[in-house]
Amino acid sequence: MNHHYDVLLSPVITEKATRLTEANQIVFRVTLDATKPAIAKAVETLFKVKVTAVNTVRVKGKRKLFRGTPFKKSDYKKAIVTLAEGQQIDITTGL
Repeated sequence: MNHHYDVLLSPVITEKATRLTEANQIVFRVTLDATKPAIAKAVETLFKVKVTAVNTVRVKGKRKLFRGTPFKKSDYKKAIVTLAEGQQIDITTGL
């Protein structure tokens, strides 16, 4: 059971992600090694909803400067989860 909490790291709450909720889609930040079936199973189990599709995006970390010292932000993976018609998740309340 705890394994599902290890797949989903956090919901992504941005303007673009909020706009996707109108199309029954929720965006999560997931582990780099998470697979689409594992993400779907985790969302279905934790939120008690039906998932119809999962799209994933690997985001490369940006190169930045901190006090003149260059560093690289970590790579991460986003999952855009499409829910079945009539299903919804309120990610603002938490688990």
